[in-house]
This record gives sequence, structure tokens and C-alpha cells, in this order.
Amino acid sequence: MTSPRIALVTGANQGLSRALVEGLAARLGPDDLVLLTGRNAGRVADAAAHIVADPGTRSRVEGRVLDVTDAGAVARLAAELDEQYGGVDFVVSNASAMLTPDRSQSEQADDFIDVANGGAFAVLRSFPPVLRPGGRLLVVASSLGTLGKLDPRLQPLFDGTSLDEVEKAVESWRSALHTGTAEDLGWPRWINVPSKVAQVAAVRAMAAERRATDLPANRLIASVCPGLIDTALSRPWFTDFSGAQTPAQAAVAVLDLLLTEQTDPAMYGELVRFGRVLGRDTRTPPQLPDHLLIK
Repeated sequence: MTSPRIALVTGANQGLSRALVEGLAARLGPDDLVLLTGRNAGRVADAAAHIVADPGTRSRVEGRVLDVTDAGAVARLAAELDEQYGGVDFVVSNASAMLTPDRSQSEQADDFIDVANGGAFAVLRSFPPVLRPGGRLLVVASSLGTLGKLDPRLQPLFDGTSLDEVEKAVESWRSALHTGTAEDLGWPRWINVPSKVAQVAAVRAMAAERRATDLPANRLIASVCPGLIDTALSRPWFTDFSGAQTPAQAAVAVLDLLLTEQTDPAMYGELVRFGRVLGRDTRTPPQLPDHLLIK
């Protein structure tokens, strides 16, 4: 008898993460379990109930409260799933905090960094050890996460480093934001850019440690760029959504990567967009808010 597959998605009460839960619930089997997680209990329960009631849902779906800024809570959930199910098969880290242009970047930095980066770091520390053979762990990032988006002075902080070193670089950047020295040091104006660079670097750091054991077991750890999506998080920053995807549309490529049967070694540890690896030093500028363009 085949063991039920276990999937977990963070930040899943809205946007892309919710669409990923919906897609997994539609494509996995009736014995499989998809955990929809978020830090607001009411929103988590409402989202899970809505997906359970959808006639297209095939698998089991459960809502679980998880605050990814609490690394201990993330570790406890990973240990719980390992004990109860013998590990997990699919993990997607996509929790994010709201960032708006009507407040200063430094004012919003702590919550944003704690969720987007601290949460991704916690997932990368706790879930690879409980990833079953054939499992996939994806961190949703962006093409903003390529090293070419950073000032050359800053690129060594995120190139070929360990996860601990990536965390130290993030804390150095956070400190510079609060002291008002970030731009003088070369940090981009929009805090989403260094955040994404750090996410991608963290994935590469963890993948470098695990590549020799993960590839023979058909495991995949990677970051993904889903493209521009029309969500509550992106609406405050952009005016032209003519080329944007709905969350459901953006979920398709991510789901395809999650559910592929065989790991492509070329994608392991890399940033993947629509099934293709983005170069580490990609410099082509993505769409950015005009007033926050990188110098």
C-alpha cells in the first residue's frame, strides 16, 4: 500500500499560496493530505473550508496555524509530520508580509524581513531533513533574486555562502536600513530586491550542503520565480497589470515543477522560472515601480 503524500504550503490563506493549495488538492489523490498554513487562525480556517467544499478538490485539506517567524514552531511542525507520517513530500515556502508605498521602507522592514526571509530560512533549516525520497521543497522568490540586481560590492555577501552567512548579510542590511545608510552602501531602494536575493542565496546554500544526498534520492530543492501576479501584495506597487497572471495561472508552472516525477539536476538549488533556470547573474531589469528603480 502506498503511503499518503503530504504537502505543506506557507502563507496559504490568499494569493499564489492559496492557489497552490487548490491545485495540489485537485491533482493529488483522496488519501493524500495538503496542509494550508498561515498565522491568522480565522483566515486559515475559512480558506481551508472553502477549498474542502470545492467540487474539484480530491485530496484531504487541513488548515494549520503556523507563524513562520517562529523558527521553533516551524521545527516542531516538521518533527510532528516526520513522526506522524514519516516525512513530507511537497513543501512550498511563500509567506510574505504586506509592503505598501505609503510608509517608509525602514518602517516596514522588520515585519517584511522576518516573514519573507526569516520564514524561508526556518523552512530551509527544518524541512529538508524530513523530505521523503522524491520530495520537493520550493521557495517562491522572483527574478529580482538574481545577483545581477545587486551592487557589485554586495554580491559576494550572497555568492557561495552558507545559510548562516546569508542570515548575517540580511541582518547587516536590516541594520543599514534602520541607520539610514543602506543606499550609501549600495543596497537597492526597494526592500523586496535584497529580500529576494537572500531567499535565492539561502536556497543555493542549503542545496550545496545536500546535493550529494538529495539527487540520488530524487529530491529537489529550488527557488521559483512565478512571474508578475495580480494580488493584494502587488497591487499597491504597479499600475500596469495587462501582462499579469491570476494566482491560479501562476500556480500552474509551480505545480508542474512540484509534481514532476524526476528531478532535473540542472534545476537543483537554482532559481527556476516557467521550467527554465535563470542565470545567477541575470541583469535584465524586471518591471519595478518607477520611484524605486535600482540605481
